[in-house]
Amino acid sequence: MRSQRAMPALAGSLIAAFVTVATPSLAADEDAIKALLKKNDCFKCHAIDKTKKGPSYKKIAATEKEKEKDNMAAIEEKLIKHMTTGPKVKLEDGTEEDHKVIDTKDPAMLKAVVQWIMSL
Repeated sequence: MRSQRAMPALAGSLIAAFVTVATPSLAADEDAIKALLKKNDCFKCHAIDKTKKGPSYKKIAATEKEKEKDNMAAIEEKLIKHMTTGPKVKLEDGTEEDHKVIDTKDPAMLKAVVQWIMSL
């Protein structure tokens, strides 16, 4: 009888251990994310918590959470499209320019960038 009760707990522990190993943590990826953003000159127009030429990443996160009602699938789709298609954007000073296309084709990295922004 005791072993039957222990099985669900053991299975849960194994699943939790697998998920922890299989899912890279955002903290572990933060250096790679920041390196990609730096390589692509994203920090030229955006900062984490202050407005530059473009909105801060914190402002982007807050705006998207409000607009999309915390629908992460919609937010990811919208921000990834924004980073990969180079749309015309209105800057903080009122001028417009084409947004630079991020130089990566790795969908996992693009998703990680969005998750990092949204975690701020």
